[in-house]
Amino acid sequence: MSKLGAGCLLTLESPGGEPSIERYWSFEEAAARGVAHPFEGGEREAVTRLEELLTEAVRLRMEADVPLGAFLSGGIDSSTVVALMQALSPRPVRTFTIGFHEARYNEAEQASLVARHLHTEHTELYVTPAEATEMIPRLPSIYDEPFADSSQIPTFLVSELARRHVTVALSGDAGDELFGGYTRYLWATRIWRATHWIRPAVRRVAARALTALSTRQWDGLASAADPLLPERMRQSNPGDKLHKLAEVLEAGSPRALYYGLVSHWKDPSQVVDGGQEPPTPLTDSGQWRRGWDFAQQMMYFDAITYLPDDILVKMDRASMSVSLEARVPLLDPRLIEFAWSLPTDLKIRRGQGKWILRQVLYRHVPRELIERPKKGFAVPIDAWLRGALRPWAEELLDERRLRGEGFFHPAPIRRKWAEHLGGGRNWQYYLWSVLMFEAWLEQAKQEEPKWRPKSRPQLFAC
Repeated sequence: MSKLGAGCLLTLESPGGEPSIERYWSFEEAAARGVAHPFEGGEREAVTRLEELLTEAVRLRMEADVPLGAFLSGGIDSSTVVALMQALSPRPVRTFTIGFHEARYNEAEQASLVARHLHTEHTELYVTPAEATEMIPRLPSIYDEPFADSSQIPTFLVSELARRHVTVALSGDAGDELFGGYTRYLWATRIWRATHWIRPAVRRVAARALTALSTRQWDGLASAADPLLPERMRQSNPGDKLHKLAEVLEAGSPRALYYGLVSHWKDPSQVVDGGQEPPTPLTDSGQWRRGWDFAQQMMYFDAITYLPDDILVKMDRASMSVSLEARVPLLDPRLIEFAWSLPTDLKIRRGQGKWILRQVLYRHVPRELIERPKKGFAVPIDAWLRGALRPWAEELLDERRLRGEGFFHPAPIRRKWAEHLGGGRNWQYYLWSVLMFEAWLEQAKQEEPKWRPKSRPQLFAC
């Protein structure tokens, strides 16, 4: 079984004939054209041109003869899309937000402030662990593969919420990859500059020092320091990020550093019986672009791997499962090529990503409503796994079950599960990958009692 590649068209001339595949558009080529033809205007001209392209991209995606709305998290990307939609619309735009009762994950309050300023017709839904538990068994059917991005839960729930009112919804996806929004673009560059000249033995000592405190202890220290720090320097989940930093301090190259940052299970053979890393763009050293800076390299790889294989899959399958059409204005080809014609300094500046996109948004929404730490579309899976989801997870991670199925080595999984339950480390991302595979496998067995895999699964490191 294979997937059709991004930007490809499959044609079948006859029911029994061989399909032909043609690539009609290439992100790689668009990015290369943008870099080869850099934007020649100044900052103000660049902001104005970006707003023009964004407005046209949004206008085209608003063409519909059915009810239309948008997802609104209150972040830079979705707020920009909604602001331009409202500027183009003679009536209030319908906007939809998912909220959580756990404060460090909740963006609903911020989204509500943006919606109020833009005068949209806003609807929000707060998700409880019980509601998440109720819909999790549906995930294997929705995604039809072992898909393990835990933000699939709010993505489905906000799609379901929107579908009660509209048939088409616009999304702000792709802004991070195009305009340098992920925290790793800032961290990785700083880490490499600060540590590449230090001897590996010294870096190992520093890594051990960072993990001497648990993620909870680091979070507690950060919370105490937050009142003393400017808003833009405050971080969500600082403990996890510092432990992640410890894992990559020994990287011997920028490519190895990035690979470590985007990886969960670092060695597939440790957790999967006979597992090995399959070839991907991330494992192909020839894909590392000569002459591009580190941030450009990371944005490029995220755009050709993480964006099409995670972000867009997550959105497309969640929305289509409730018959909602999700449209992504930031994927407009002209916008993509323009973004890649811009220097990194117009995207990442003074320790903050998406600088140029922010300048467009500030023309429509006051800066004070937007400036805040990036949370991402995350869910409190770490706490839920220790609480409402624990019985479900315990059953799927049972040692005898794992050993009997023959896919996973139980020991490392059980060890991380025990550490997670004890609160010493937050292993939610590692565990969620295994849980989603197990949930998918369980459904496959139920649908076909004689089901047997034709080949062994391979576990990607990222």
